[in-house]
Amino acid sequence: MSDEGKTAETASGTKKAGSGWLSVATDYGPLLVFLGAYRYFAPDEPEAAAEIAAIIKGTGAFMVAAVAALLISKWRLGRISPMLWFSTALIVGFGALTIFFGEPRFVQLKPTIIYFGFGVALLAGFFMGRALLKILLEAAFEGLTNDGWLKLSRNWGVFFLALAALNEVLVSQMSFEGWLWAKLWVFLPLTFLFTFANIPMLLKHGLDIGQDDGEEVADRPAD
Repeated sequence: MSDEGKTAETASGTKKAGSGWLSVATDYGPLLVFLGAYRYFAPDEPEAAAEIAAIIKGTGAFMVAAVAALLISKWRLGRISPMLWFSTALIVGFGALTIFFGEPRFVQLKPTIIYFGFGVALLAGFFMGRALLKILLEAAFEGLTNDGWLKLSRNWGVFFLALAALNEVLVSQMSFEGWLWAKLWVFLPLTFLFTFANIPMLLKHGLDIGQDDGEEVADRPAD
C-alpha cells in the first residue's frame, strides 16, 4: 500500500473515532454544563427562592450549551442528527418555559417526552415493518440486515419507554440535584450497558466490525 493510501486509511479511522467521542460530548456536554451551573448557584442552606433561582440560571446555561453543541456538531461533523435537532428544540422550548414560569418541572419533563416520543415512534415503525432507527444510525452499524435493524428498533423502543417511566419515578422520588446526578450515574451507564447487550444480536444479523478489512490487509502482499 502506498504512503498516501496508508495516510488516508489512518485519517479515516481517526475521523470515525473522533466523531464517536464528539457525538457523546455533544449529547452529554450540555447536561454537565447544567449540573455545573446549578451547583455553582445553589444555596448552601435549603431555601426555596434561592433553589429556584439556581435552577433558572442552570437552565439558561443548559440552553446556551445545547445550541453550542448543535453548532459544534455541524462544524466538526458536517451534519446535525435528527435526535440532536429534536433534543435541542425541546431543551430550548422547555427551558424557556422553566425560566418564564420559574417551574423546574418543565425541564424535568423534557427527557420523558424525548424517551416516550422515540419509544413510540420506533415501536410503531417495528409493527409496520419499518426500521426507523436505520435512518438515524445507519453509518454506525454497517452491514446490518433489515431484520437486524427491525429487532434493534424494537429493543430500543422498549428501552426508551422504560427510560421515560424511570425518569418520572426519579423526578417524583428525588431532589432536583439528585435527579441531575441520576442523569449521569443512572441513565448514562444503563444506556451503555443496553448498547453492549445488543451487540451479540447485531453480530448474528450481519454487523460489520471490520474483520473483513483486517483479513484483506493480512492477505495482501507487501508493496
